[in-house]
Parts: sequence; structure tokens; C-alpha cells
Amino acid sequence: MPPQNYSPNPQFSLVLTSPPQLKTKTGWKYSQAMGIANKKSIAALVTVLITISLLRLLWITIRTSTTTPIASMPPALLYACSSPRACNKSTQHRKSPLTSQSPSISNASALTDKEYHFLSHLISHRAPCNILIFGLQHHYLAVASLLNAGGTTIFLEDTPAKLGNEKTHSKNIQVKEVRYKTYAKEAYKLLKHARTNPGCAPNSGLHDMPRCKLALTELPEEVYKTNWDVVIVDGPSGEGPELPGRMAAIYTASILARTGNMTNVMVHDVDRMIEKWFSWEFLCDENLVSSKGRFWNFRIAKGVNSTRFCTA
Repeated sequence: MPPQNYSPNPQFSLVLTSPPQLKTKTGWKYSQAMGIANKKSIAALVTVLITISLLRLLWITIRTSTTTPIASMPPALLYACSSPRACNKSTQHRKSPLTSQSPSISNASALTDKEYHFLSHLISHRAPCNILIFGLQHHYLAVASLLNAGGTTIFLEDTPAKLGNEKTHSKNIQVKEVRYKTYAKEAYKLLKHARTNPGCAPNSGLHDMPRCKLALTELPEEVYKTNWDVVIVDGPSGEGPELPGRMAAIYTASILARTGNMTNVMVHDVDRMIEKWFSWEFLCDENLVSSKGRFWNFRIAKGVNSTRFCTA
């Protein structure tokens, strides 16, 4: 056979290639899976960050919710009387005139834990000092005993059952009787009387106080002669229209406070109308420096020559 007519057998090579359509579908599925995984990771991260932020905010709120942290309380008070309930327990071993009081009055006058720490914080910063308290209660007795041992505390109480064991207290704590002649149902008339009667003005002085129906004129002489650093109004109970209200106590507290240099007047139960009205009228919003729960704390400067209680 001639060479020109010779042709070798052809060489075949097999190249394996993926079909273009299959390759495209596989890549798309992979990308989709990665996208879903990324979204889940981001969502989880956001959830964790939000949770951390909420927990941090909650922690800050808890730490700042009370005016005075427990850790800042004086050691003696923190150990023996860290709350009103603890006060009641720690004073049960003492003979107290409060043991025979009405349960309803005791519950109504009880301080919350925050109110108790609020009160203790103020007393601890002013002690030793002169404290006048309208109303005898366990929590006030405990605070006076523990925080104001070097000062003088006088309680003014109108309930006979609480006056029975007056001599059981220490020499720097005295309980005196007070008689109220004004009743809660007379509050509005007494407010009008004070506004129109010059004898009720701050500059009337203690000697002219009998001209004012709100003035307590039969208190022990030492009450009028003492410059009080702190006055607390939590009595009488004022729990009904036929019972004595706190109108006279708040008014007299405002007069006594203005004879000193700088007096803190604390009124409890300001969620009640009489306490709120008469505090605004005679202690004045401009003097309100702090509050906690049902407590208002007013800081009253000396002003025996003033003709008005409030400037506004």
C-alpha cells in the first residue's frame, strides 16, 4: 500500500467536564447556605448584645433606686436595724409603750425599707442633734436610740396607751403628752382661718400663737425653747374625719423650724390630702429638698420676721 494512502488510527482523549448548568446550580446552593448561616450568626450576636445591655441597665437601676445604699449606713444601725421589720424585732425585748397600740394604726404608720433608710441617712448626717417627733413609733425610737445617742429626742404623743411606760426610755429620749383640739374634718376651715388671720403669720412669734387655732400652745416649755435640727411629723394618726388630724402638728412644726438656724422638717403620709395641703401651705414647695415614698423633706431657714410662709 502506498504511503500516501496510509492514515494512522485516530487518537481519542476523554475530557471530563461538568455541565455548565450543574456547576451553576451547585454554586448558588452553596452561596445560599452561607448567607443563611451568616444571618443566623448576626441575629444571635445582636440578641446577646441586647441581653447584656438590658442586664447592665437593670443592675444600674437597682443600685441607684434608693437614695442611701445599705452599705453606707452606720455600722450600728446596719447590724441591729437594717429595716423597719428588723427594728420591730430588735426592740421587742425592750419594754415599749407601743406594744398595746392598735394594729391598724401601726400598719398605717409603718415605714417602707426605702423610707427607713431615707430617714436614717438624714439623721446620721445631722447627729448628734435635737430631734422633735410628732408620733411615737418603733422605727423612730430605734433610729433615735442608735443614731442620736449623743443628742436629744423628744416624742409628742396623744395616745394614752403609748404613754404608759414613759420612764423606760434613756435619759436623752423623752416622751411627752400632747393634746390636739382640731379634727381632720375641720381641715379646710382651719386652712382658711390661717390664711386670713395675722396671728398665724410666721412673725407672730410663739407668744402670739394662741391667736391662731392651729397653734399647739400647751406643749412642754422645753419644746418652745429648743432649737430643733430635725422635726418629724407622723402623728396624730389622722385616720378618720372624727379623729385629730395633722394640721396643727404641721403648722407648729413650721413655726418651730423658723426659730432655728436651719431645720429639716420631714412629713410622712404625704399621699393623704391633709398632709399634702398643709405641707404646701406652711412648709412650701420652694423648701422641698428631697423625698422618698410617702416622705417629704423640707429644709427651713430662720425666718421669724417674715410675714409669709412661702415666697411664691
